Amino acid sequence: IGTQAGGLRAEKPGHGSKGVSVQRARSGETLLSAAEKVKEAGRDFTYFIVVLVGIGVTGGLFYVIFKELFSSSSPNKIYGDALEKCRSHPEIIGALGDSIKGYREATRRGRRQHVSHIEYVKDGLKHMRLKFYIEGTESGKQGTVHVEVKENSETGRYEVCYIFVDVDTYPRRTIVIEDNR
Repeated sequence: IGTQAGGLRAEKPGHGSKGVSVQRARSGETLLSAAEKVKEAGRDFTYFIVVLVGIGVTGGLFYVIFKELFSSSSPNKIYGDALEKCRSHPEIIGALGDSIKGYREATRRGRRQHVSHIEYVKDGLKHMRLKFYIEGTESGKQGTVHVEVKENSETGRYEVCYIFVDVDTYPRRTIVIEDNR
């Protein structure tokens, strides 16, 4: 290692070694021009923004997933609770059969992932109405389930106002599962 122009010069050992010169300030830091400093700072800032946006998007996704799956006020949670009440109701089992399946609203692609619901405020309390479909093991036996829930002002959780099923096949009738109006 030898000195060259006030800096350090390092040579790699081996045949035909090429000289690599690095200029260092007296404190040992590499000297950068002002343009290089601006360029490096801009690149670092861009990476920082990309990381922040990624963290924000990931946090938003986790929030939405948590709210949809674990919140007592999500339409999916209310749908699941109402479907379980339909499956265990003896009159529904008698009308449709033992194994009852629930279906949501069909999309354009034929997938049934959307729970048809309407949210509204009445007398200062939040209400939600849901509609979904059930089908039994007996061929052609099906029904439409109507559910309404309202928010309890003290606990903030939704409570069932009513659940009833319109049996769509002959003989047409309405089966009331729960009515708290």
